[in-house]
Amino acid sequence: MEEKFNIISFLKKAVAMGASDEHLRVGHAPYIRKDGVIWKVNVPNLTEADLRDALAVIVPDILRDSIYSACDMDFLFEIRGCSRFRVNFSQQLAHPALVLRNIPYSIPTIEDLELPNAVKQFSKLNNGIVLVTGPTGCGKSSTLAAIIDIINAEYQKHIVTLEDPIEFVFANKRSIVSQRQIGFDTPDFPSGLKYVLRQDPDIILIGEIRDEETMVAALKAAETGHLVFATLHTNDAIQTINRIINMFEQSSRDIVRKQVAETLRGTIAQKLVYSAAKQKRFPACEIMVVTPTIQDYIVKDNFDEIYNCLKEGSYNEMMTLNASLMNLVKEGKLSESEACAVSEDENELVKMLKGAFTGTKNYYE
Repeated sequence: MEEKFNIISFLKKAVAMGASDEHLRVGHAPYIRKDGVIWKVNVPNLTEADLRDALAVIVPDILRDSIYSACDMDFLFEIRGCSRFRVNFSQQLAHPALVLRNIPYSIPTIEDLELPNAVKQFSKLNNGIVLVTGPTGCGKSSTLAAIIDIINAEYQKHIVTLEDPIEFVFANKRSIVSQRQIGFDTPDFPSGLKYVLRQDPDIILIGEIRDEETMVAALKAAETGHLVFATLHTNDAIQTINRIINMFEQSSRDIVRKQVAETLRGTIAQKLVYSAAKQKRFPACEIMVVTPTIQDYIVKDNFDEIYNCLKEGSYNEMMTLNASLMNLVKEGKLSESEACAVSEDENELVKMLKGAFTGTKNYYE
């Protein structure tokens, strides 16, 4: 007789293996993601009964009556002493399906994540908005958690997070941290942002900016003297600014450009790049710090010049993605081919690497 699928046992084994995600669907064996790659687990195909039994274990009581009438739903689940999980429930071909993201208990540091030290500078800001961007699964939430925890440890502030769902859980250190989950503690991001301004915050973390209404509220919060951190699904600084501007009607974009120029303090765009030799992934980051020159380019809609500022901005620790990839190659973390495979401008990176290993000072000539 086949052993019955046990969701708790499966998740414990997946965490022990170093998986970041688990995929469960009817008619297929479970899959896990490790180091960015999907792997099939050698167990029997899951049945509808397996998924329903799993849901009976992991769904919060408050959602039990509504889970099967929903097409999509997010919630959190915890195995004490093992891990927390961000769970997405969906329907596929009229059958339930689950994707779980593993969230460790410990909040990582900048050093743990092997991020550039330049990321720490954003924890010292007093106001404005900082955006961490990149594709799904690139570590945006971990980067934000590391920055927030620096503030929590070093400053006496009130930090309010709005998340869907809450991922990392912060303990108060020198700061007070209030965490609110969309759908449970507040109806949605715009509503949460409306009322958070009355809760005496210094720092506001928005899990994700998805629409114009949330962006308007985030910019307003930044304009009124708060420091706002948020994520966007964009690949670089220029694409991020374009995304913000394009959320609005054409008639209001000149005003929005001025608003963004005045409130945006910086962007961190990151990718996780797999190293075959090290058998792990390393973050490659584009870091933009908004200087008066970049503010002027944003207002004038002259985004092409912003990239030149990134290339020349070593004095305030700005860097392009290619510069970050080059550093990873020089440090022996990535091969040249691995770096080039994820570069947005492979020709430029090849020239930079050639210059780096032949002693040329100006990699961009």
